Amino acid sequence: MESRSLHFLLRISATLVLGAFLTFGVAAQDDPDPNSPTPVLLSESGSTRALASNEGKPGKVFQPDTRIVLYVTGFKLPDDEGANAFRVYVEDADGRKYRFPVTNIELARRGVYAMTVLLTDQIGFWGPPKADGDILVGVTWRGLISNRVRLGVGQTGGRIKDDPGAIPTPTGKETAVRSKTTGASPEYVGYRWSGDRSRFLQQATFGQNAVLDNRIRRIGLRTWLAEQFDSPYPSAGNPYPIFALKGNDAANATTGCGIFPNPSPEYSVCVRDHYSMYQPLTWFFKEALHGDAQLRHRVSWALAQIWVTASPEVQQNRHMIEYHKILSNNAFGNYRDLMKQMTLSPTMGGYLDMAVSTRTNPNENYARELMQLFSVGLFLLNQDGTLRLDGTGNPIPTYDQNGVNNLTKLLTGFTFCSVVASCPNIVSGTVNYIDPMRVINTNNHDLTAKTLLSWPADPNFPANNTNVAACTNCTSAANITTYANASLEQAIDNAYNHPNVGPFVSKILIQHMVVSDPTPAYVGRVAAVFNANRSNPTQMKEVIRAILLDPEARGDVKTDPNFGKLREPVQFATNILRAFGVRGAGGTGISDGYFYQRGEYIGMAQLPFQSPTVFNFYPPDYGIPGTTLLGPEFAIMTTSTAIQRTNFVNRFVFTDIPYPVALPNAPLGTSLDFSDLQALAAADTTGGLLVDEVNRRMLHNTMSPSMRSTILTAVTAYPSVTSADFLNRTRQAIYLVGTSSQFQIQR
Repeated sequence: MESRSLHFLLRISATLVLGAFLTFGVAAQDDPDPNSPTPVLLSESGSTRALASNEGKPGKVFQPDTRIVLYVTGFKLPDDEGANAFRVYVEDADGRKYRFPVTNIELARRGVYAMTVLLTDQIGFWGPPKADGDILVGVTWRGLISNRVRLGVGQTGGRIKDDPGAIPTPTGKETAVRSKTTGASPEYVGYRWSGDRSRFLQQATFGQNAVLDNRIRRIGLRTWLAEQFDSPYPSAGNPYPIFALKGNDAANATTGCGIFPNPSPEYSVCVRDHYSMYQPLTWFFKEALHGDAQLRHRVSWALAQIWVTASPEVQQNRHMIEYHKILSNNAFGNYRDLMKQMTLSPTMGGYLDMAVSTRTNPNENYARELMQLFSVGLFLLNQDGTLRLDGTGNPIPTYDQNGVNNLTKLLTGFTFCSVVASCPNIVSGTVNYIDPMRVINTNNHDLTAKTLLSWPADPNFPANNTNVAACTNCTSAANITTYANASLEQAIDNAYNHPNVGPFVSKILIQHMVVSDPTPAYVGRVAAVFNANRSNPTQMKEVIRAILLDPEARGDVKTDPNFGKLREPVQFATNILRAFGVRGAGGTGISDGYFYQRGEYIGMAQLPFQSPTVFNFYPPDYGIPGTTLLGPEFAIMTTSTAIQRTNFVNRFVFTDIPYPVALPNAPLGTSLDFSDLQALAAADTTGGLLVDEVNRRMLHNTMSPSMRSTILTAVTAYPSVTSADFLNRTRQAIYLVGTSSQFQIQR
C-alpha cells in the first residue's frame, strides 16, 4: 500500500514538474565537454554587469526600444553565419521572459564579437521590459547558452539576483572562461560522443536502442544515413497490407463484407480489416517499433503531418495505404514529384474534394491547401524563414482569394480513374483509389485563362510563368485532356518554384525532427540545400542529411533551456518502448503495436492517420502561451493529455503483460523487457548503476544531480532482497524518468 501511494505522489509530482516546464523551461545544465563552443557574454571587471555600449559609448543604463551593443566571445563564427544564428533571452525581476532581436554581429577584435541588440520584446507578448532596474541577459548559439549578465533598463539595481555561481567575465587576461574555436565536425561528434548518438537517433528514428547505438558507434552518422537511404522499405517481414475486398478483387468488389453473415465473427473481422484504420495502424507501429528502415519511416511520418489526409473521411484502409506509398516513395525523392503525385492522389482528391470539383461546381479546398499548407504558406518569407515585411512593417500575403479561385479553376475535372484502357487497377462498380486521378469527363474542366502565383523580383527566383492561356483549340476531348494536363504541370511548377517553398518546407521538417523553434540561420542553411537541389531527383536526401548533420542539431549536450521539442505522443510512446526491448505481450515475438494501444494514442491526442483536420494534430506556428517560443506540439498538451502521458508510462512499466490477448483474430499486444536492467539493479544494490543506465538510455546522460538524487531515493525505497524487489526498482526508475519534464522534451 505504501509503495502504490508513493507511485501516486510521484506521479502528481512529475505532472507538476511538467507543468512548470511549460511556463519556465528546464534549468540549463553545465556543459561537461571542455571543447564545446559555448558563447560567453563579457562583463565589466569585478562585476557581473554586462559590458555594453550605446552609439559607441559605454554605459550601465539603457532605455527600452534602443539599440545597444553587447560583447560576446567563446567561439569562432563561421563566415556564412550572422546575427540570425543567435538569440538573446532576458528575464526581469518578476520572472517574465523576453527575447530581444539580434540585428547585427561583427568581429570587434580578435576573439570578441560586437552584437547589436534591440531592447524590445521580439514577439511582443509582454511589451517593453519594465524600467525598474536590472534584468538578466543571456545569448544562445547552436543550442548552447552563455552565462547571464546584468543589464540596467531604465535604471540599475532592483530585485533580481544573479544566477547561482555567476562570476565576472571581463575581457583580456582576467576572463575566467575559455575561448575555443569550433573545429569538431558533425561526423567526429557522432563517432565519439554517446549523448550525440542518442540525440541523433531520437531525431532520425522512432527511438534509440542498443543495436542502433552500437551500429552508429562503429560506422558513424554519415555512413548510417547512406545505409538508411538505400534500406528496403517497408522492412522485411512487414510489407504494406494488401487488401482483397473493395477495389482489388473483382469477385468480391460489389459485395464486400456482405459475403459473410452479419453478425458473425467473420463479418466483424472483415469490417475491421477493410473499413477501419486497424490494418494501416498495426502496420505503422510494427514498422516504427521493429522496422529497419527507420529514417524513411520517420520522414514519411513527418511528411504525413504536412500532407494530411485522415479517417473518417478516408473510410477504407486501402485508400490510406496508397496515400502513404506516395509519401514513402518520395521521402528521399524530389519535392516537386511529391507535389504532383499528391495532387493526383485519389485519397487526397476524396479528402479535400478535388475529385468532385468541376467547371460548373468548383471546390477550392485542395487549391487553397496546396498553397497554404503544402508549399508556400500564407506570407512571403526570407530564405531563413523569417517574414518579409512591407514598407509599413506588415507581412506580405503570398496569394489572395482571386489566386485561390484561379487555381481552383485550373484543377477542375480531375477525378477518380475509371477508364479500363488507362486505369490498370480499376474494378467495375468501385471507386479506384489506386491509380492517379485524371480528367475523365472533359466537359468538367475549365477552359478559361488563369493567373497563378507571382512574387517580387528576386535574382535567385526569376519571375515564373504565371499566366495560363485559355484553350483555343479545345474542339476535341483529346485536346482538352492535353490542355488540362499541361495546365496542371504549369501550376505545379509555379508553386514549386516559388521562393517560399525552400524555407517553408525546411522549417516544418526541422520542427518535426529536431527542434520546435529553430534559429533562422538553421532554416536558411537547410533551405539553401533545398534550393540547390531543386532539379535533383534525390533532393530530399540532401535536405534530410542537412537537417540531421547541421551544427544546431548536433552536439553532446545542449545547454540552452529553450532548445528541443516536446515529444509528440507517437514519438513519446515509441521512444520509451524501443528503449526497453519492446515485444509481444506474451514476452516473445514482435509487438503488434496498435490495437489495444489505440485508446492510449487517442487519449494523448495523436492517433496516426486520424488527424482531426487538414491542419494536422497541431499547427507549425503554435506559440507556447506566456513565452516567446514556437512549440507546435504544445498545442495538444493539455491537463488531460498530460495525465494520459503519465498513465501510458504507468501501464507499460508497472503492468507485467499489458493487454493480454485471448480472443482469436486479435493482436499479440505489447510488453517491455527489463531483464538486463533488473540484473544491473541486483548487481549494485545502491541503485546507482541502474539510475545511470536509465539516464543514458532516456536522457543521453543529461540528468541533473538533483534529479538523480531524487530518483535514487525513490528507487532505494524498495528492498534489495528478491528479484521482485529489483524489478520494482527498475520500474520505478523508468517510470520517474519517463514522466519527468526532462524526458518529455526531446533535447
